[in-house]
Amino acid sequence: MPELPEVETVVRDLRAHGLEGAVIRDLVVRWPRTVAGRSPAAFVRAVTGCTVTRVTRRAKYIVLALDSGARLLIHLRMTGKLRFAADGDKPGLHDHVVIVLSDARRLFFNDTRKFGRFQLCGEREDPFADLGPEPLEAAFTADVLRARLSGKRRMIKPLLLDQTTVAGLGNIYVDEALWHARLHPERRADTLTKTEVSRLHQAICRVLRRAVENCGTTLGEGEANFYSVAGHRGRNADALKVFRRDGLPCPRCGKTIARSVVGQRGTHFCPHCQPLATS
Repeated sequence: MPELPEVETVVRDLRAHGLEGAVIRDLVVRWPRTVAGRSPAAFVRAVTGCTVTRVTRRAKYIVLALDSGARLLIHLRMTGKLRFAADGDKPGLHDHVVIVLSDARRLFFNDTRKFGRFQLCGEREDPFADLGPEPLEAAFTADVLRARLSGKRRMIKPLLLDQTTVAGLGNIYVDEALWHARLHPERRADTLTKTEVSRLHQAICRVLRRAVENCGTTLGEGEANFYSVAGHRGRNADALKVFRRDGLPCPRCGKTIARSVVGQRGTHFCPHCQPLATS
């Protein structure tokens, strides 16, 4: 958390707040380990004075294209958030990076768990070479998914969480997609039929599109939960069918939703709707 829909929500917010075309006047790194790949001082020198030409997303990364040709990658990890500071707002305990723009606005990067990272990539570098396809692009078809899963003996849930299989999926949306596709999270990928892979493809696209429309999923009330750049909660929690609903009735069959651990991740599914095949 955040996953693809939450990161996409942040990217759209940053565009709406006019980050594209803004000039980075200064950058303050308050937690040095937030910067990956180079020293904070070198990082600050490299981005100061640059114009943000485009704000996009790749997988779970926020990508700021700079007029220098470099790209600034921001990975929110578990608890990272971005917000524009209000007048007189001073950085708090968990505000680890402050981006000062030429119009005097300040963009704070807040990260309670300190796992988020900023990384600068050169013009000729491809930091995304190993990532799988983007599931919301037209090029992501059932045939593409079938090829990514072909011959894989791993359980389907850990395989979908692997960013080299499909980019941007995380625990919430894998559980939801598997429920919609009626697939047990422990099914081996190489046992899925063509029809089952097609159902899974449709389910992945469905749950992600709905979550993007709902501006992401916010669970609970704590500070570490997801909030948009504007400070809004994601509205998708009410659309979840199984994630964190263990002990409640399945909305499809009425049986009790179960929780288990699959690939070291808490996993939610309906044992009745998503039986584990013996083949």
